[in-house]
Amino acid sequence: MKTILEKIQELDEIPSYSKHERFVEGIVNAINEKIISVGDPLPSVNAMISGLGYARETVIKGYRELQNRGLIESKNRLGYFVSDDNTRQSLKIALLMYTIDTFQEQFYRSFRNELGPDVHLDVFFHHGNIEVFETVFSMVKNRHYGMYVISPIHHPRTRELLNTIPRQKLLMFDRYEPLEGDFHYVVQEFEKSSYAVFEQLADVIAKYDRMVFFHNPDSLFPPEIVRSFEHFTKEYNIKGEVQREYEPGSVQKGVVYYVNENAELWNLLRDCNAKNIQPGRDIGILSHNDEPVKELVGNGITTYSVSFSEMGKRAARAVVSREPLQEVLPTKLIRRNSL
Repeated sequence: MKTILEKIQELDEIPSYSKHERFVEGIVNAINEKIISVGDPLPSVNAMISGLGYARETVIKGYRELQNRGLIESKNRLGYFVSDDNTRQSLKIALLMYTIDTFQEQFYRSFRNELGPDVHLDVFFHHGNIEVFETVFSMVKNRHYGMYVISPIHHPRTRELLNTIPRQKLLMFDRYEPLEGDFHYVVQEFEKSSYAVFEQLADVIAKYDRMVFFHNPDSLFPPEIVRSFEHFTKEYNIKGEVQREYEPGSVQKGVVYYVNENAELWNLLRDCNAKNIQPGRDIGILSHNDEPVKELVGNGITTYSVSFSEMGKRAARAVVSREPLQEVLPTKLIRRNSL
């Protein structure tokens, strides 16, 4: 049976291959031909340099690519080992999301489709809980993925955890947490964009008696939007009120309701039907984050949102191409009949 070094040297006959390509493909071929299997050790960097005559940088770069593809792993002070024999995968990614709601699902489907079939993707959820985030993060980090795509939690411990990931392997999506150094991100902004939307709607909001914003401080909803709401109602002399949740049966004419939890929106619309109250005429309704059902219910709900599908596409393209990505997606107001 041939050795790993011989499988690499075989590719010397292909003049179009660089040394880096020979190194990587030689090890891939060795895995495919069962010369090495999952759990087997690989030659050390020094042994590769001695046996092949390659530069140290070439060997380290080759091992790094194989790690990014999830085919090998590095064990502290023990060297490199084969960790997976699925050589078709070009990259192994950990995706750490909040939860599967409509918006995160839009991101996931777009992200998965854009990656293509040869990229291995493992999906994890932290549900906005820092203890769960820490537990899942520690487990994921020990699996040595080629890329970590993470929707972070706004918490003091989050930055400490994210700082353990090499910057070139981190892509932050949806929400932004400031870190030192350059890293990939495609996110949305909440405070300024929400204020801008409120301003666009100021004339129609002013026609109502008051504006009520339902916000549970224990929810995952960004607190920056609360600040925007309070700033807007003060600046525009609008009677504004923040309530923890919508109480079924409490709908009143002359109020603009800013509702973000879908369960509360459905209860509000149910009460409107029961009391013959028409959104857009008797009351106003505004909701954050658009989805297809909001175009249909209540004769159309006015929303504002980033495109989560576009966010998923851009994140996937950056992961595959390794091109720099640092982008805040635009928030768009979608006017419908409810306001």
